[in-house]
Amino acid sequence: MTAVVAPFPQARSRRKAQPRNWIELAAFAASVFLILTYSQGWVSLLSGGAEQSPESALIRTLYLPAYGMAVGLLALRPLESVGGLVRQPLLLLVLGIAWASLFWSVAPDQTSRRIFALVFTTLSGVVLATRYDWPKLAEAMATAFAILAVVSLFVCLFVPSVGRMQTLFPGAWCGLWAEKNAFGDNQALGASIASAAAMLNPRRRKLWWGVTALCVFLVLMSTSKTSLVAVMLAAGATGLVWTVRRGPAAGVAATWAALVGVGLVASIALFASHILFGLLGKDATLTGRTQIWSAVMRQIQARPWEGYGYAAIWDETDRWGPLAWIIHDAGFRPHHAHNSWLEQWLSLGLPGLIAWAGFYLQTLIANVFAIYTRAGAYLALPFFVIYSLTTLTESIAVVYNDMRWVIFVALAVRLALPDAKTAPAATAAQAARRNQPRQKSQ
Repeated sequence: MTAVVAPFPQARSRRKAQPRNWIELAAFAASVFLILTYSQGWVSLLSGGAEQSPESALIRTLYLPAYGMAVGLLALRPLESVGGLVRQPLLLLVLGIAWASLFWSVAPDQTSRRIFALVFTTLSGVVLATRYDWPKLAEAMATAFAILAVVSLFVCLFVPSVGRMQTLFPGAWCGLWAEKNAFGDNQALGASIASAAAMLNPRRRKLWWGVTALCVFLVLMSTSKTSLVAVMLAAGATGLVWTVRRGPAAGVAATWAALVGVGLVASIALFASHILFGLLGKDATLTGRTQIWSAVMRQIQARPWEGYGYAAIWDETDRWGPLAWIIHDAGFRPHHAHNSWLEQWLSLGLPGLIAWAGFYLQTLIANVFAIYTRAGAYLALPFFVIYSLTTLTESIAVVYNDMRWVIFVALAVRLALPDAKTAPAATAAQAARRNQPRQKSQ
C-alpha cells in the first residue's frame, strides 16, 4: 500500500514546483532585461549609429518597461527589498537629498523628472540584490553582458557603419555604443562579471570563461587603453580573492602584495604622473578634463552647500547660468563634470557629497571584509575596482538610467545582506526522508 500511495505526494509536489519554476525563469528574464535596458547599448542601434539624445521623448519612454519590471520584481518579494534598503540608510539619504534639491534647483522641471528616473534605476539594483544569492546574481549580470558582447561582435563584423567608428579613431570598434571608450568600458565590466560567474558557478565554468575571453577580445578591438588597464586591474582583484581563499598563509602574502601594488600605483600617480598618462593614452589635461574640473569648481564655490539641483545644469539655456560659465571657462561644452565626486558636489551640495562619500566608503569597507569572508568578493571586488577608477574621470555615481549605477547599488546592498547559510545535518535528514518511501517499497 505504501508503494502505491507514495508517488501521489511526489506528483503533487512536482505540480506545485512547476509554476514556481516558471516564476523564477520569468524573474531571471526580467532581471536580464533590466540590465540590458540600462546598458543603453540599444540607443545607437535605434538611431542607426547617429547621435540620439538620451533626453529625447522616445528614449525616455523606452525606459518605462524597465521601471515596470523593477516594480514587478519588487512585488514578488517586497519584504526582502525593504529589508535591503533598511540596511543601506546612506543610500536612502543620498536619494533624499536628491529629492530635496528640487526646492532650490535651477531647473526644477528637469530635476523632478530625473529624480523619478533615479528612484526607479536605484530600485532596479535593490531588487536584483535582494532576489538572488551571489552565484545567481553573477549569472544574471553575466547573461546580459554575454548578449551585449555577442550582438556587438555581430554589429562590428557585419554592420561596420554602426559597429566601427567612422570619423574619430576610424576603424576602432565601438559595438553598440557611439564611442570606442564607452564600448571598451562596458566590455571591461563584462569581462570581470563573466569571470566572477565562472568562479561562482563551476558547472558552467567553461561557458563563462568563454564569455570572459570574448569581452577581453572586444576590449582589445576597441583600442581603449583605459579599458585595457581596467581589465588588468579586475584580473588582479580576482587573483587576490582566489589567493586569499587558498588559506591563511596565502591570504597574508596576497594582502601584502596588494598593499605594495596600491602604494606603487599611488606613488607613480603622485610623483611620475607622466608614466601613468602614457599608460592610459592621455595627455596631462586628461583630454580636457582638468579644464572642466576647474570650471566646475568655480561654480561650486558660488553655491557650495546647496548645489544647483540634481542633474539640473547640463541642459539649461540661461545665458548667465552656471552652464554658460562652465562653457566659458572650459572653452567647450561638456555634458557632465567628468568626475563623480565633483558631480555630486555641483548638483547636491556639500551634504550630498558627504552622503555619497559615506555610501562609497561603506561599500569599500564591505568589499575589503568580503575578500576574507565571502565568495561574493569574486563579483563585488573586481567591479568595485573598475567602478572606482571610472569615477575619477566620468560621472557615473547617483545616475539615472545607467547600468553601472544599477550594478553598484545591487552589489552594495548584497554586501550588506547576510549570505544564506547551509545546514548539512538538516539537508541529510531531508534526503533520508525523501528516500524513505523507496526503502519501504523495497
